[in-house]
Amino acid sequence: MGARVTRVLSKFNLENRAHQEIAKAKPTPAPRHPTTAVQDNTGRFQEEIKQKDEYLHTLLKEVYVDSRDPTMHVNKGTKKKAEHRISKIAGLGHLDIQTVPKGKISIAEALFLLSNHQRSPQTWTEQKIAEEYSLELKDVADLLTYFIPFAMEIFPPVDKKAVKPR
Repeated sequence: MGARVTRVLSKFNLENRAHQEIAKAKPTPAPRHPTTAVQDNTGRFQEEIKQKDEYLHTLLKEVYVDSRDPTMHVNKGTKKKAEHRISKIAGLGHLDIQTVPKGKISIAEALFLLSNHQRSPQTWTEQKIAEEYSLELKDVADLLTYFIPFAMEIFPPVDKKAVKPR
């Protein structure tokens, strides 16, 4: 019912309101910018472009640029290859790494040497690991100190009412 009342009121005196809206004074548009297509202006600009500015020309003469290509020393066949060592771990299939740069180890080698050091720290000392894998002693010490993948601690329950794992 409310829609009927609204519709009747919106259509009331519709034609008169439309004539009033049309009769209102329209705002005047802003003045347009004069076009640059006039031949006088373009001809003058073309002449200015073609003229030589003596002051700028003298400044350009004072600039001195000297450039030489660097000499290229290319010795074919004498490229220095990075020193590599053969990996100590094999049998990983398609994940197997054949050569490792000196001063670096693979993940499998890191896990292997860490497990060896954890099992027998007297035989696998920092010096022996550094010599075996061509590493620096400082790096081996840091590896053994901070890289601990096998440490696992199980805390016993505080009271007997704690839930026991199945």
